[in-house]
Amino acid sequence: MNTGFSQPVFGNRSFFREKSVLSYLVLLNIAVWAIIQALRVVLFLYNRQTGGEELHRIINLLAVPAYLPTLAHQPWSLFTYMVLHENIWHILFNMLWLYWFGKIFLQYLSQRQLLITYLLGGLAGALVYILSYNIFPVFAEALPVSCALGASASVMAIVTAISFYVPNYSISLLFLGRIKIVYLAIALFVLDFFMIPSGNAGGHLAHIGGALFGFAWAMLITPSVSRKMHSRYQQFTDELKNIFLKKKNNRKQTGGSSSYGGRPMTDEAYNDQRAKSQKRIDDILEKISRGGYESLTREEKDFLFRSSKKNG
Repeated sequence: MNTGFSQPVFGNRSFFREKSVLSYLVLLNIAVWAIIQALRVVLFLYNRQTGGEELHRIINLLAVPAYLPTLAHQPWSLFTYMVLHENIWHILFNMLWLYWFGKIFLQYLSQRQLLITYLLGGLAGALVYILSYNIFPVFAEALPVSCALGASASVMAIVTAISFYVPNYSISLLFLGRIKIVYLAIALFVLDFFMIPSGNAGGHLAHIGGALFGFAWAMLITPSVSRKMHSRYQQFTDELKNIFLKKKNNRKQTGGSSSYGGRPMTDEAYNDQRAKSQKRIDDILEKISRGGYESLTREEKDFLFRSSKKNG
């Protein structure tokens, strides 16, 4: 499939009027950024420093912290961080990637799936970032004050998900010509991995988390893969049922019990019990041959009936 980014940036004004999940996500990110910038201007006009304590405190409440005690006091930040930007270039590039790949995503998948990928991809990015900062010693000093913000992890999830869902989809890139988007997604993942020591480790780790979720999500919803997974799941459950039924039948054949006195029976005890049961059956049959069925007691009749059920 050959296709490119032939539409202008954000299409036209109708993009923001189409009431799609994609347009709402872009608008939400822009709105949050605009509010942060408006607060910055107000603080400046009131003779506060551009990065005043008030603004810094608000941003810290919305950004996701790596330090677990801090995160416990602001769990909402797991979601708010993924629509929070300070730098204009940060939000510009994130929204461009979200728009371009969101459009491709919606050609093949639903708006609901786009929202799920955005949210869960952002959560996966936050999880990888938080775990990494709490596990690896290199982050020990930065852990108490480190926080992450931006839609990058969510965007990476969308980019990776659609790239592996339709790996033959191609786009035109300046200087590179036509390229399959799956190669672009792989290149971005590798680049993020090697850029971890570059100074924005938290951001790159979040990107990796989002990309890993996007890949797993694509594998889950790809028809051929999901059919295989369903087939293997069905095979697994059928095997479990067969094992259970075999055990149940074995218990029936051994008289419905495999224990004696609350403990598992040994082969010797089982054989002894079976021999006694067979001897009693022979005695009852001999009694019938002498005096007929009516000569049996109630208990003997019940015993013979139960024995015939087991053997049947």
